[in-house]
Amino acid sequence: MDVHRGLNGSRRVSVERPDHSRIVAERGRAGYVQRPYMYHGHEFARRTYYYNGRAYDRYYRGYSYHGVYMHVYAPFRYYPVAFYGWAYNPWFTPVVYPWGWAGNPWFGYYGFYFTPYPVYASPALWLTDYLLAANLTAAYAAQQEVQAQAAARQAPEGAAALTPEVKQMIADEVKNQIALENAEAQQNARNEDIDPASSSISRLLKDGHTHVFVVGSALDVVDASGAECALSDGDVLKLVAPPEASDTEANLVVLSSKGGLECRKAAVVSVAFADLQDMQNHMREIVDQGLQELQEKQGKGGLPTAPPSAMAAPVNTAFAQSAPPPDANAIAEINQQLKEADLAEQDVVSQAQLEPGAAPPTTAAAPKTIAVGQSINEVTAILGPPVTVVDLGSKKIYKYKDLKISFKDGKVADVE
Repeated sequence: MDVHRGLNGSRRVSVERPDHSRIVAERGRAGYVQRPYMYHGHEFARRTYYYNGRAYDRYYRGYSYHGVYMHVYAPFRYYPVAFYGWAYNPWFTPVVYPWGWAGNPWFGYYGFYFTPYPVYASPALWLTDYLLAANLTAAYAAQQEVQAQAAARQAPEGAAALTPEVKQMIADEVKNQIALENAEAQQNARNEDIDPASSSISRLLKDGHTHVFVVGSALDVVDASGAECALSDGDVLKLVAPPEASDTEANLVVLSSKGGLECRKAAVVSVAFADLQDMQNHMREIVDQGLQELQEKQGKGGLPTAPPSAMAAPVNTAFAQSAPPPDANAIAEINQQLKEADLAEQDVVSQAQLEPGAAPPTTAAAPKTIAVGQSINEVTAILGPPVTVVDLGSKKIYKYKDLKISFKDGKVADVE
């Protein structure tokens, strides 16, 4: 079990089980149970997500890049080619769309950071605001679990709002994804296997084009100066340069920031490939949801009417139809994992406080306790340099004479 305490107070619990299934649980966010299965000789994974009383499934295809095994999002349905054409090209007349966000707490809370377009000249711009709104809604809900939030706030120190230029880069990325899904839809119609690399970061990191990534969950990273900083849903990063063949991380520059403990604008941060693939997956998932809403709402609320050829029902993929049934016990397993994480953290902290020479937690010596969530610098300041370091990318193990400390993304995850 890996328990990660984020700089912003978030907690993410993940477990890899002997049967290769996986549980991820995080208060304030969707948790999931993932189970692998094979289709036509390829490994897929079905994730049963559970959030706010609702269960839903998503599918992923496994692939390896620079020795890192990851899962890339695989759409479970595709729309008609005519619909992708309608969603890709500009609308004949720009439209005003009534989102109705003004009364939502998240909109006031992030008013300093996000400004919707006044009019929409194309579906890509509409989908850009849909994507950002979905991410900021999730970020606000997660923060509510950490501490009470006001309905609105001033921009924290270091905040850098989403500029029109940055939003245009996101819109360009959205168009790229629509074009990609159109090509995949045609392959699916011909019953051809779709190469997972087509929507993977391996393609994006070496195609020679500028790419931006929208952060889809809380994440702690390290900047070029070696300082830790946080990223959260709706932050935007741009790829600096393609990674070297031996790299397991990519360098990206921060284009927008909500300030406070977050990475500052223009900071260059290192992001593990698996985390970068998660960002790409999340973006495609949200764009897919937006495409569904576009097809359902076309001709309503000011949106243009799509041509009849674009209105055919989407076609489900064969690999989704062959997947194992949804995990009926997903919510129970997720909640149980959160409880086990509570007990594990309490046990680690208690053991650390009982170490010889450890002061009671109420005394001034309490910071010398080794506890979950501490940084590498904090641990080495207390214990000094380790005897041995095992470097596994985002996971590191520091071995002392009578102690072994595991770090995940620069934070204490386990003490033995």
